[in-house]
Amino acid sequence: MTTRRKLPPLNALRAFEAAARHVSFKQAAEELCVTSTAISHQIRHLETLIGFKLFERTPRFIALTEAGRRLFPVLRDGFDRFSRAVGELNEDGHSITVSVTPAFAAKLLIPALMRLHASHPDIRLSIQATEQLSDIHRGDVDIAVRYGPIASVGGVRVLPLFTDHYLPLASLEWSRGDIVPVSPEKLALQRLICYGWKNQRLGGPTWGSWMQAAGIHDFDDGGCLQFSEESHAIQAAIDGAGVVLASNALTLADVRSSRLVQVSQLTLPGLTFQCLSLEGNPKAVAIYAVEEWLRTLMPDRTSMVGVC
Repeated sequence: MTTRRKLPPLNALRAFEAAARHVSFKQAAEELCVTSTAISHQIRHLETLIGFKLFERTPRFIALTEAGRRLFPVLRDGFDRFSRAVGELNEDGHSITVSVTPAFAAKLLIPALMRLHASHPDIRLSIQATEQLSDIHRGDVDIAVRYGPIASVGGVRVLPLFTDHYLPLASLEWSRGDIVPVSPEKLALQRLICYGWKNQRLGGPTWGSWMQAAGIHDFDDGGCLQFSEESHAIQAAIDGAGVVLASNALTLADVRSSRLVQVSQLTLPGLTFQCLSLEGNPKAVAIYAVEEWLRTLMPDRTSMVGVC
């Protein structure tokens, strides 16, 4: 059986601590938004409860007694610790860790960070750009941006962001040598840029599947320029190294700025970007704000989608 703490009322303790800190009933009253008479009554009540006089009172000043000098630093330090703990909890509630792939971070998230800061200056975002799956159940991250079929995980809130398409893209310099759109037969003879899917089970679009959809059945992707990172493959296409088959979501800014152009109208359906967060997370308000911001990263979800 637990023993209940025998403590005086909190209001009386606060009144004494404020009066002792200011050495003034008036200033304590101003801090606590009460009257000087109320402060005096609270302190007399405290003195009655503990059986010791805490202040020497004269018409012109007050001074702590020996008992008051012993009690004051204990309460002062305790209230300071309470204040710091509450402040740290408040700061933690606005510190959000997001796990995304390196390509998502480089092409979508980082360029839009100033928008998040402008709309939610109190949120401190920590970005983990990795291909490894973070465990939100263990508290490694607050939000995990995943790509694939819509997830269904017990105890996890899933918010779909947007579904993308994959289209052939090349630099403006590269496309100047050819009439756009380029036929699939001609594209099959060009230097094509590939990158490896980290999760092969997703069945993500590849040049092989694109050529199959175009009716070219003897395509060999062995001659592709291979990259391990999607963002590196996109950058290689921007620099004129060849044609990349890439997500319209991750290349939206590059197409709008004419760093990349679509060289064929044939596109392949992609999968869905989605936010995963733990249900009941005490940071829910900040998490929802970040998730809504993430949904704005693809403002025009129908742009650049060709004919499949």
